[in-house]
This record gives sequence, structure tokens and C-alpha cells, in this order.
Amino acid sequence: MAETAYVPRLRTQFDKEIRGKLVEQFGYSNALQVPVLEKVVLNMGVGEAVNDRKKVELAAADLALIAGQKPIVTHSRMAIATFKLREGQAIGAKVTLRKSKMYDFVDRLVNIALPRVRDFRGLNPKSFDGRGNYSLGLKEHLVFPEIDYDKSGETWGMDITICTTAATDDEARALLTAFNFPFRQ
Repeated sequence: MAETAYVPRLRTQFDKEIRGKLVEQFGYSNALQVPVLEKVVLNMGVGEAVNDRKKVELAAADLALIAGQKPIVTHSRMAIATFKLREGQAIGAKVTLRKSKMYDFVDRLVNIALPRVRDFRGLNPKSFDGRGNYSLGLKEHLVFPEIDYDKSGETWGMDITICTTAATDDEARALLTAFNFPFRQ
């Protein structure tokens, strides 16, 4: 008896509905021209890590809970005396999600985390980079349900970059809108 592979809900929705809509909207001649999600990069810079090294480890542990995989700790490239920063000092954590973990994260981001953001008015539609990638920032990582608010003593911001195979921003915007990203009007 063969086991069936886990396919995320968003991936099946993309294959069944979204791909056809995008082919119809942009008039692609080949199904492989349709833009897809390539990867999602989560980055957490911890400025207080200059004074306390444990904070980077705590941030990395929280990022591991959010992402579902172990992040790498990022180190400074050069010394900056005014910030009391030495070269090679741990200052943040990042993780790159692909395939099923990526689709699960995007699903949780859109349906659970973004509605929990305080005073949320929608995502900025101008945050595309010109090549079909979208970046957004969160002021608190506590909006994710994996983080226990009582146990987490600190709140850190995080940057989320969603990389697509879209050639233009309009194609990427159509793809993310089809995934229910709440853009401002």
C-alpha cells in the first residue's frame, strides 16, 4: 500500500483554480509561463544582540517555531564602533522556505497572522521590487500562533520576502492576490 504525499491546501488550490485564472488573464501560451511561488525568506534582525548574545538564540528558537525548520544565525560582516558591533558577531537569524513548508507558511501568514496584526489596514501594493518579488515587514513576531505570548519575553520584528517566478510586478500582484493577500486599495 503506497502512502500519499502531503500536498498543502494552497498548492492544490493553485493547481486547480489559480493557474487557469492566470492563463486566462495574461494569455500565456504555455502552462509553464504561469508564475509560481519560488521561495519565502524570513529574516529577523536582533539589534539588542550586541549587548546580550542569548537574544539571538531566543530569536532563532522563535523563528524555528514559526518556520518549521531550523534557521541559520547571521553574523556581522564588518565592525561598526558607534554601534559597539564587532566583525563576526551574531546579529540575527534567517530561514528560507521552499515547497510544502513554504505553502503552509503563506497559508498561515495570510489567514492567521496578518489578521492578528494590530491596526492592520492591508499590505502595501508598492512593495514589489520590479522583478516579481514582494517584501513585507512585521513589527511583532507574536502574531503567529506558534509563539506563546506569556513565555516570550521579547518582541522582535521580522522581514518576509516572497520570491516568485513572475517577470513583472503585475503578474506577481495577480498571483499573490489569487492567494488572498490583502493588499490596500
